[in-house]
Amino acid sequence: MKKTLSALLLAATAVAAHAAYPEQPIKMVVAYAPGGGTDITARLIAPYIAKYLGTNASIVVLNRPGAGGGIGFAEIANAPADGYTIGFINTPNVLTIPIERKANYHWTGFDLLGNVIDDPGNFSVHNDTPVKNLAELVAYAKANPGKVSYGTTGIGSDDHLAAMMFERAAGVKLTHVPFKGAAEVHQGVVGKQIYMASMNIGEALQYEKGGSPMRNLGQMSGTRTTLAPTLPTFKEQGYDIVMASLRGIAAPKGLPPAIREQLVNAVQKAAADPEFQQKAAGYFAPLRYLPPAQYEAELKGAENGFRQLWKDMPWSESATK
Repeated sequence: MKKTLSALLLAATAVAAHAAYPEQPIKMVVAYAPGGGTDITARLIAPYIAKYLGTNASIVVLNRPGAGGGIGFAEIANAPADGYTIGFINTPNVLTIPIERKANYHWTGFDLLGNVIDDPGNFSVHNDTPVKNLAELVAYAKANPGKVSYGTTGIGSDDHLAAMMFERAAGVKLTHVPFKGAAEVHQGVVGKQIYMASMNIGEALQYEKGGSPMRNLGQMSGTRTTLAPTLPTFKEQGYDIVMASLRGIAAPKGLPPAIREQLVNAVQKAAADPEFQQKAAGYFAPLRYLPPAQYEAELKGAENGFRQLWKDMPWSESATK
């Protein structure tokens, strides 16, 4: 009887503790430098997630750039599973890093809370360059071997893989320059330290809106997006390349069920909030909410595809030398 009573008291205490969640600020980790698409989305959506968590919840965005996102992903995965650390995980990086090298995390080591963004890839150049489309880019690269350098958010990123696919399809050789985030890639192309930026179309449109002298060459979506209805796809220009970055929110595996449910519901409501959606549209953030089960299915299918791609076209610098 005493044991049963003690168990009931412990259960009641746990329920009460979970009911009070959150009692302290929640950390939202972004695995890239400030100013990029993920960072902007995190700062836009954090107040709305806090709003739907209630109880005066607050969320603090922390940037943990480096290793193509691996530093931030590992921090999320290896944090205590208490609901006070969440963060964005990005495809393909969260999938490709453990395929390419030893990593102290795997996507199955997260509690998925919901996907928020699906941003197709794109190539951008400075307005001063003569290149206006992919055909002209190929002609320039062939006439000027080694002169077309391109920036990405890291080895194994969607930006990097797309550029490698393009090299193979077009029969050209480009020079890869990895950075810690899209904001640095943007600075590199605007400052003419690199010839081209391989970055997501939503990010490129944000920078253009801000006055950056950039020209987009093509979007890597199956069809033209509503964000850039006048910009031809790669497929329309003769290169069947489709690549995008999912940006979703996750937590360390093993959240208490009640806390996990609170977070999943808050992310879903935040993503559907008309005010958030309006703000996201102002930053050209291509929203695509996926609930945890559907998000998991997307990651599982994508991982299988990237494992096959690694066999056919290994993307690490050492593997390609």
